[in-house]
Amino acid sequence: MGLALFAQPPVMPLNEIRPGMRGIGKTVFTGDRVDQFDVEVLGVLENVGPRQSLVLARLSGGPLQHTGVLQGMSGSPVYIGGRLVGAVAMSFPYAKDPIAAIRPFEEMRRKRFTGRDAQRAGISLWETDLTKNMARSTDVPAGESRLMDIATPVSFAGFTRGTIEHFGAQLKSLGFEPRQGVAGGGKPARRLGNPAKLEPGSMISVQLLTGDMSVGADGTVTAVEGKHVYAFGHRFLSIGDTQLPFARAEVLTLLPNLSSSFKISTAREWMGTITADYNTAVAGELGRRASMIPVSIEVQRKSSNGKPISSAGYHIEMVNDRYLSPFLLQMAVYSAIDATERTVGVSSFLLRGQVEFENAAPLKLDNAYAGEFNVPAQVSLGAAMPVAYALQSGFDALTLKNVSITVEAFSQNKQLQVAGAWASREAVRPGESVDLTVLLAGENGLELSRTVSYQVPVGAVPGPLFFTAADGNTTNLTEYRNVIGEQPKSPSRVLSFLNGLRGNNKAYVRVWRASPGYQIEGEDLPNPPASVSMVLGRGPANQAGWAVPRNAKVAEMSIDTGDMIVTGSKTVQVEIKE
Repeated sequence: MGLALFAQPPVMPLNEIRPGMRGIGKTVFTGDRVDQFDVEVLGVLENVGPRQSLVLARLSGGPLQHTGVLQGMSGSPVYIGGRLVGAVAMSFPYAKDPIAAIRPFEEMRRKRFTGRDAQRAGISLWETDLTKNMARSTDVPAGESRLMDIATPVSFAGFTRGTIEHFGAQLKSLGFEPRQGVAGGGKPARRLGNPAKLEPGSMISVQLLTGDMSVGADGTVTAVEGKHVYAFGHRFLSIGDTQLPFARAEVLTLLPNLSSSFKISTAREWMGTITADYNTAVAGELGRRASMIPVSIEVQRKSSNGKPISSAGYHIEMVNDRYLSPFLLQMAVYSAIDATERTVGVSSFLLRGQVEFENAAPLKLDNAYAGEFNVPAQVSLGAAMPVAYALQSGFDALTLKNVSITVEAFSQNKQLQVAGAWASREAVRPGESVDLTVLLAGENGLELSRTVSYQVPVGAVPGPLFFTAADGNTTNLTEYRNVIGEQPKSPSRVLSFLNGLRGNNKAYVRVWRASPGYQIEGEDLPNPPASVSMVLGRGPANQAGWAVPRNAKVAEMSIDTGDMIVTGSKTVQVEIKE
């Protein structure tokens, strides 16, 4: 495939820029035609960030006097005397005049090839915000007001309005300005477009999700050097080295707005891949195809006895990024549920699925949720959180290959509370058995009684023996609270840990002693000899691969409840006699 035909003009260094200089900028106001606007330099803001400076300028011409600085103009190149100064990148919110800050092109190129990913911490399984580790947009103080990265207009197609509202705060914290119904949506043509159609000032759309649901983030091309493309003039998500496909976009119209005007655009054909996303720019490569992850989501509505009533399926392709993909998956699952199910009121959901990786065993999803308020949020987080934990564990072998999810929805509250538990005897000797009966209570007087039996090992030390009957979440927290934050030692251990997590569609009876116990690399070592405890106890707590003291679990049994969801916990004490 041929490369772009546009010769890159010389670059004007920052030290030559003076107030009063005039130049031109390039951007698309309609269709795919690159138009010019006028630029007047007001001054240079030096050292606004580490080794970063900005050129303050007044823009004019075309529709700018009416619209102000437009969302979607990020990356619009500015030239003085035929030399490239940089890209329109920042503006003042609610400004009456189109005054913008220009990112010097010297700084946009500086981060071009760092050869490293942005360093971030992994995520806890009990985190509720999957965007927590992604960078936020940067504000630059400027007198009584402030300069802000021009918000990236992100268009959502195929999503429910409730989804945009539910995730709106998280999207805005990433520097996105979510828009619904202002893009063509769907899927760009699969063929690669002609690179000659992409020039400085052209509009591009970074396609994060395509298919039955689509997400596109719009910006402008600053420069094309051979097959290399620079755009935006500021960070997108600051996720470092990545693979995000981008398409050429056409502007349908401009929408003036009192707070911030924006372009309404639609993606046309694939052009290449964004390969680097840093704080001063995004950079990409023409003609390079990004790997996309097939995702299928099916929502089945069922009657109280489990018979199917209706079904809706969604097929999408998602970017392959360890930080962004889980969040996109969470939004897609939420929207799929929200399209047919209620988010307020009594409801129950069974979540099942499989996540495949390129060079590792699959991750199984099997859990259940019930309640009266926004249960779909719990389901979508339950689908995405294990994926986030696996991808952010630091192993390149855990590369996504395929995601398949099925959600079964019920309008009833299929929830059982652990209402009581009692043992068949208060005291027991080593070698004898004790029965534990668990009472599970539901709506409309529903009660289920289940009994499990435990035989005390011969040679057991006299003293209290505890039985805790609890739901899956409570048992997981009890089991793994001392290993939260540890760095897993291998991809197989990550997946083994995730596949071993207990779901909420069973009750779990944990048998434990109050004596010291330890967990080494996820394996239990209950009630070790005193000499071993002294050695293990000297180890650094919560360090990967070392021992962590804990109450000693000696056994665990599960109680199957079918498609009912279990909540709550109860503990019973039995005395072991000599």
